[in-house]
Amino acid sequence: MKAFTIGVEEEYMVIDPLTRQLKSHDQKIVELAAKRLNDQVKAEMHQAVVEAGTGICQNIHEARHDLGNLRKSIADIAHSLGLKIGASGTHPFSHWNTQLITPNPRYEEIVNEMQEAARSNLIFGLHVHIGIEDKNLAIHIANTIRYFLPHVYALTTNSPFWEGRNTGFKSFRAKVFERFPRTGIPDHFSSYDEYKNYVNLLVKTGCIDNAKKIWWDLRVHPFFNTIEFRICDIPMHINETMSVVALFQALVCKLTKLREQNLNFMSYRRALINENKWRACRYGIDGKMIDFGKEMEVNTRALIHELLDFISDVVDELDIKREVDYVRTILEQGTGADRQLAVYESTQSLESVVDYICEQTLDGI
Repeated sequence: MKAFTIGVEEEYMVIDPLTRQLKSHDQKIVELAAKRLNDQVKAEMHQAVVEAGTGICQNIHEARHDLGNLRKSIADIAHSLGLKIGASGTHPFSHWNTQLITPNPRYEEIVNEMQEAARSNLIFGLHVHIGIEDKNLAIHIANTIRYFLPHVYALTTNSPFWEGRNTGFKSFRAKVFERFPRTGIPDHFSSYDEYKNYVNLLVKTGCIDNAKKIWWDLRVHPFFNTIEFRICDIPMHINETMSVVALFQALVCKLTKLREQNLNFMSYRRALINENKWRACRYGIDGKMIDFGKEMEVNTRALIHELLDFISDVVDELDIKREVDYVRTILEQGTGADRQLAVYESTQSLESVVDYICEQTLDGI
């Protein structure tokens, strides 16, 4: 069996434990983390954000261990500075216009180009890399796997609040990020050469300076031999993150096996997949999505169960049963957004929501 290696990147909120507001850490967390975690912890554009990334993990167990160590280590470092970390796609009530931008030529360039869209992009995501060596195979898998993105995304919805308001969305993070160009569901590409020609044209015409400024929900990574999934809010609990990582690994494995048997899953147009993404963004797991084969609305939960059936024959060989089974726990207990809303409903306090987020971020580690 191919390795289908794993890499996980998470973006955490840095929080003042007294006010529960976002708080600039002036890169002190990154500086202290470098002494014990090498280059696994990085600054982000806003100074109230810390990004953590695992190494290249051979299996889900390595990834869980690495990510758990990162969450705990960063939380310990933050605590030593009088701060906390939290995992939520947006902060429930902090305003972006009070947050500092990290001094860095790359970020200054982005802010200069994107202006308010960049300054207001105070959001927190999960990126999952699954290793695949053949770029043409990776493009084929990416074309097909687009259909499943809204299903997995629905499970990670974790940003119902924005600047002190209940937005009515289970994932408002996506609505903030779509102000950027080159975001959302990618187009279909017939080959890796066609994708390279697209990138080269954007570089030639001054749209981008390299392919890392293509911020789609899914991309064949320009520098690593991976498919990178970028659609998800950062999940609150590590079990949720590992469950989502397992789903993406299983989907890449399953679709690769179908390709090797000269079989294929139907590929759908971006415009259709966007309809399901909108529904996932708005309703999370409690809405309906379109089953394009049946041409009818189906409960999102039912489609997620169909997804579990689809990947069931590769779960054991990848040794991810525990993580995949946790999807059923998410369906029972609700996503991070559902749980944030429940805390707010019972307390009428967004500060209590922040406290809950911080507790859940380190639960089970």
